Amino acid sequence: MLRLLQANGRLSNAELAKKAGVSAATCHRRTQRLFEEGLIAEVRAMVDPRKVGRGALVMVGVVLDRSTPESFAQFEKAVAKLRFVLDCHLVAGDFDYFLKIRVGDMADFNRIHGEQLIALPGVRQTRTFFVMKEVVDGAPLDF
Repeated sequence: MLRLLQANGRLSNAELAKKAGVSAATCHRRTQRLFEEGLIAEVRAMVDPRKVGRGALVMVGVVLDRSTPESFAQFEKAVAKLRFVLDCHLVAGDFDYFLKIRVGDMADFNRIHGEQLIALPGVRQTRTFFVMKEVVDGAPLDF
């Protein structure tokens, strides 16, 4: 059922039950249990970013000036408030964090970078990567 829902989250309960080979009542109970147990975190529509003026995808590596739990917590609290940040990941390696950001164009990113990103608490350095082509994005989990 999880694979089916990942492929098409708009399946009705009846359609899902038929594809899964169970009754509609059983399907409903199992689906509810998947939500209750946290296997399905949420259901939402995938909006085409180009259609809403956010066609440029930017990855930003961030280095903080200190590697302490307090500096990480301050940065994470502040970055979580930025609506243009789609993803923020604490990483090992040359950067402390990687951010996935959607903007309209390079000028839009330049403004955001100058006004908001470098002003985040503890930011020492950023490195920007403009995505030229999205090869795989939002693929379903393979299990």
